[in-house]
Amino acid sequence: MTHSVLLAEDDRPIRTALERALTLEGYQVTAVADGIQALAAAHRERPDVILLDVMMPGIDGLQVCQVLRAEQDRTPILMLTARVETADRIAGLDAGADDYVVKPFEVEEVFARLRALLRRTTAGAPADGGGEGAAATDEAEKAEETYDARVADSGVVEAADLRIDGPSRRAWRGERELELTRTEFELLELLARNAGIVLDHSTIYDRIWGYDFGPGSKNLAVYVGYLRRKVDVPGNRPLIHTVRGVGYVLRED
Repeated sequence: MTHSVLLAEDDRPIRTALERALTLEGYQVTAVADGIQALAAAHRERPDVILLDVMMPGIDGLQVCQVLRAEQDRTPILMLTARVETADRIAGLDAGADDYVVKPFEVEEVFARLRALLRRTTAGAPADGGGEGAAATDEAEKAEETYDARVADSGVVEAADLRIDGPSRRAWRGERELELTRTEFELLELLARNAGIVLDHSTIYDRIWGYDFGPGSKNLAVYVGYLRRKVDVPGNRPLIHTVRGVGYVLRED
């Protein structure tokens, strides 16, 4: 199946190189040079995935992302950014991006992240990664065993005072509805489905992204940190906990 990609990048050499590489990889590519063109193309063509540079003249990548999300456009968005600070990455997630790649990047990493986003979109649920890259851990097997016991027939997951409606992709903590990006929702749903079970980094990467970015990646830590800001607000008992050197678990202490 041929997937369509909208590529928005103002740096001509990077745009040309990415367009060529994506085309050779089998994607149908529409390449534009700024945010205004990106919005016009997104409205006109409805691509399967968007590859969006953060720093562009006029309307930048963050603004493009915000506009599309305000229009309820849930097309997966992969941000390209030269900004390496955590706060800058969080700004992209807050705007509604699903993932990001930091410049300079290897084109194979871009391909891997695009494949992961497209798998998640096609499946309509967190990808299981097909078992690629690593054998399942004991914790992951336990997580699979507890899935049916924790998820009602309606697709609603409940853990502590969290309620997550998978089909509608909505989540609440108590009476407060949580405003979550696609990746934040899938991460919270995964943790809630396996409440009380420590999921290691590799398992989470495999389930959510379908690709393990390796021990040096801070991708997961950034997403967990941002999810905590929305779930574990002051006045609520913390639910998302770090198990140092292993991974993360959702539980009431």
